[in-house]
Amino acid sequence: MTRSSDAEHPFSDAGGKRGRKPGPIAGTAGPSHRAWLEPVRSVLFASGLTLNDLVDRSGYSKTRISELLRGNGYYPAWEITFSVIRALGLPVQPMRRLWTAAAREAQKESSWISQCVRQVAPGEPEQPPIPHQAFTDAMRAPYTAYARALLLTDHRARRAVAETFDILWLCWKDASSSEDIRRYAWHLLRSRVMDRVERHDEGHPDLRAAVFSTQEAHTGPSGRLAVPTDLVDLFDAIGRLPNDQMDIAVLHHLCGMALEDIPAVIGLSEALTHAIEHHARAALEGMVHHPHSPRE
Repeated sequence: MTRSSDAEHPFSDAGGKRGRKPGPIAGTAGPSHRAWLEPVRSVLFASGLTLNDLVDRSGYSKTRISELLRGNGYYPAWEITFSVIRALGLPVQPMRRLWTAAAREAQKESSWISQCVRQVAPGEPEQPPIPHQAFTDAMRAPYTAYARALLLTDHRARRAVAETFDILWLCWKDASSSEDIRRYAWHLLRSRVMDRVERHDEGHPDLRAAVFSTQEAHTGPSGRLAVPTDLVDLFDAIGRLPNDQMDIAVLHHLCGMALEDIPAVIGLSEALTHAIEHHARAALEGMVHHPHSPRE
């Protein structure tokens, strides 16, 4: 599976003005590892703190902090991770969940994870900001439907959505001050899903397997699950659309969401959403019925 580019993520290595920043995240860091590493780096860069500042505040060496921030070497223990996020003033509860999920992704034993967590005092229980809780309650169902349509299983969908909401909590200050929090959060969800979606060799999402979860799929005479060929072609074409067109097509056609409900989910105006959907339908018509015509 090809990893999505950093340009698709709402977090970038920009904003810091003092000192030299750590190098880019190592390519060996998995999706769950990047899920917490990207916002931690984003908060660090925006804070203007240098690596030396973080060393002084955390009590760990520059080498170890640098490795943690790049995702290099062994997966970091919770103790050093906790020291870094406390130095940055980040909430512990969502970070611990993200760290635990990434530790499992790194194939760490449950006993190692539990021991790491026990070595750090739990502290006082934290509650997310009330607006964050209201937002997650409103978006959980449409986000999960979108993630399930692309990732195919409930477990993978719930995992991507849970990551999204935990990262949103970590970065709530930036999210709530953004031009449109719905758009900010949608890009965040999309990045989590696209890090895990199956892809064609040329890089775009491969949605052909999603057709087997539709009502049109049926068991043929041989006992095998069968679907109409034109439906497979349609799902494959949806995966080739530009980002916004694909997202609206997935929500509208694969998830069954009414077109008038989509703007509130993806953070676009109603007029723009209708225009994008119109272009998507025209593009799909060209790709499915005229497969040899030029594709945008």
